[in-house]
Amino acid sequence: MSNFFESLRKLAATAYDNVGFLLISAAIVAILILAAYGAEFFIAKKTGIPRKNDKLKIKRMALIAMLAAISIILMLFKFPLWFVPSFYTLDLSEIPVIFGAFALGPVAGLLIEFIKILLNLLVNGTTTAFVGELANFLMGSAYVIPAASIYFYRRTKKRALVGLLSGTVIATISSAFLNAYVLLPKYMQLMHKDLQYFIDKGAEKNAAIDSLFTFIFFGVVPFNLLKYAIVSLVIALVYKYISKLIKQA
Repeated sequence: MSNFFESLRKLAATAYDNVGFLLISAAIVAILILAAYGAEFFIAKKTGIPRKNDKLKIKRMALIAMLAAISIILMLFKFPLWFVPSFYTLDLSEIPVIFGAFALGPVAGLLIEFIKILLNLLVNGTTTAFVGELANFLMGSAYVIPAASIYFYRRTKKRALVGLLSGTVIATISSAFLNAYVLLPKYMQLMHKDLQYFIDKGAEKNAAIDSLFTFIFFGVVPFNLLKYAIVSLVIALVYKYISKLIKQA
């Protein structure tokens, strides 16, 4: 709990100097929320099936909470990758999130993603001035919302695969632009690091990294592509076993 309050103190201390960044972040989050709600509204209108999240029942709220808890547990198991600096680690916490989004819709997926990040802050605090947590939320949402929206329209394995592929591509592209123009610049400022620091760290793993562009191209993009491809592969492999659970939720 002390970690959480210390994180809040740090957030308040830096908020005044980062109004522009906060406004941009809030705008992106608002777009994600509108996208999730818009997708469910469109699906409900086209299929005639009411949006399931209008009146969430106790069972559904319990499922959301349970999946968020599983996600935070999975976040504890992080794996370094050979082609990116050590501050980029792979975890599989998106698996329960996408499962919940497939079962309950993109809005529920977004909610699970948010609770996962909030619980992580509560338990572990932040070591990245909240930039890492924001990145996790934005990339995860960019993956979950399109994947769940495509699948939720008609629940078939084919649409699940198309949704997972689309989510992987969109999250990867989003990671490139957001890291280049929003996240990395702000992280450098808050952590008092310059661009050369990241280039040097990247060059230790890949000699081809010598600029921000090559850091994104050879580091950030393949990292996110691999991460969401693995999550998608796991869901695809177990789809046969979880599809009945999804449709009963």
